[in-house]
Amino acid sequence: MDRKNPETAVRQERPAAGTVSAKRKGSGFMVQGAIYAASGIISSFIGLLYRLPLTRIIGDEGNGYYSAAFNIYTIILLLSSYSLPLAVSKMVSARIAKGGYRNARRILTASLVYATVVGGIGCTVIWTCADWFANHFLHIPMAALPMRALAPTVWIVSYLGVLRGYWQGHSTMVPTALSQVVEQIVNAVVSVSAAWILLNHAVRMELDGSTQRAFGAMGGTIGTGAGAFAALIVVASVFWFARKQERENLAADADTAPETFRQITQILFLTAVPVIMSTAIYNMGSILDNALFGQCMYALGQQDHTAADYGIYAAKYKLLINVPVMVANSLGTSLVPALSRANAAGDQEEVNSGISGAIRFTMIVAIPSAIGLAVMAGPVLTLLFGRTERAVQMMTIGSFGVVFYSLSTVSNAILQGTSHMRLPVQHALISLVIHIAVLLSLLLGARAGIFGVVIADMCFALCMCLLNAHSMRKLLTYHQEIRRTFILPLICALIMGAVTFALRTVLEHAGVHLLFVTVLPIAAAVLTYAFLLLRTGAISEAELKLFPKGTKLVRIARKLHLFR
Repeated sequence: MDRKNPETAVRQERPAAGTVSAKRKGSGFMVQGAIYAASGIISSFIGLLYRLPLTRIIGDEGNGYYSAAFNIYTIILLLSSYSLPLAVSKMVSARIAKGGYRNARRILTASLVYATVVGGIGCTVIWTCADWFANHFLHIPMAALPMRALAPTVWIVSYLGVLRGYWQGHSTMVPTALSQVVEQIVNAVVSVSAAWILLNHAVRMELDGSTQRAFGAMGGTIGTGAGAFAALIVVASVFWFARKQERENLAADADTAPETFRQITQILFLTAVPVIMSTAIYNMGSILDNALFGQCMYALGQQDHTAADYGIYAAKYKLLINVPVMVANSLGTSLVPALSRANAAGDQEEVNSGISGAIRFTMIVAIPSAIGLAVMAGPVLTLLFGRTERAVQMMTIGSFGVVFYSLSTVSNAILQGTSHMRLPVQHALISLVIHIAVLLSLLLGARAGIFGVVIADMCFALCMCLLNAHSMRKLLTYHQEIRRTFILPLICALIMGAVTFALRTVLEHAGVHLLFVTVLPIAAAVLTYAFLLLRTGAISEAELKLFPKGTKLVRIARKLHLFR
């Protein structure tokens, strides 16, 4: 495996003057990751809230159409522009580390041209091929309506990705975080409103029930485009507010050799394509799950509930699972520019520190989330969606997928940030083959139905974790710390789970209202887990200071004598 950065050909000598210390650079990624993680949690919470009325409007069948359309939209987005934020941020951060602000601006211009081309192609493919995807690939014909409504969103997101990546390359996640929250707010308002309006329009037209729900699902996808457009306006507006700083940066350019647009486009292509391949294959599982599930259920003569079952899986189970995984995605996004700078500077200590911090923080969040979702699946899902036994069973079986997907997401970012761009592609291909084999055996052999999709989904993420860990151990001078990263958080989470389950059981037997059966055990779980983390030394005082409001949290912990 070639371990060289594809940008080596155009890399200039790093100037000695004006360099930022490794320690100062490194302090940024956890803070920026925390900012982005906070926005991700807020966005996920908004997304969860608006999906509640949306689900009640369009039902499980409508959610099946909505999710099927989104799967096709996702794969086209992945193949066209999903990798742009990461690729642009990686390239921009490497130039800024050398003081090459003019070259960073050239990257922005070239990337916008690239976004115009690939976004236009993606939009055209979805618009013209929606019927074929829905009828022949997914076997869910009504998914064509919401799918076609998503076509313009691909183009919008292409430009949005470039602008977000540019600011991420400047080591600030604030524009991305702010635009993400605005995107979800607009998405929520427009999705619910449009779904209600279009569904009622279909009712007035006296269309059949399935078509009515497809119209409602189309309203939901229209909200996605509206949210993306609002986010684009926010990120583009940052240039206006930062225009003075941008002029100062360009004036302070370190006189690095100017790169031609041809060179930049080649580097963008070499940087983006491996990311496209790895993220496309990494996310291909959900599209294949949708397609193979529909085709296998059709072959078994059980197609009547295909859309409804997949709607429960995508709109209830996956919706909750993705909330903690979003934290890992946030860390991964903020980690790549930081690792790229440290790697370009040859600062191996900073690289190892970034890797260690990202993995530890991810596991501290993911492990208790998995156990908490398994223990509280019944009350949480019932409170949010009404009693849905199949969703509870999915969550109980698949909750530990949170850990596997979170860890695989961060380890992908680590390999990409240290210029091992091809490895996640190879690992994703191997994992996808295993995933398909497991899925087909569960669907056709064991006839596990939608639960086969849940198990195969976890299998894919687990394979990615193992393969990425092997490559990191082999190629990087990094040795994973086990006790404080995995063992102590797991022990603390298991104790937390036992306390949560006991309190939930007591409250249920006492006949307490469902809201309190849900909220009180979750609050107890958070406090118990935080107490145990500090008492066992899983989080040190220095590490706690890196969290948002960390200094204040340390003062509180000292007063309560929580540190060992």
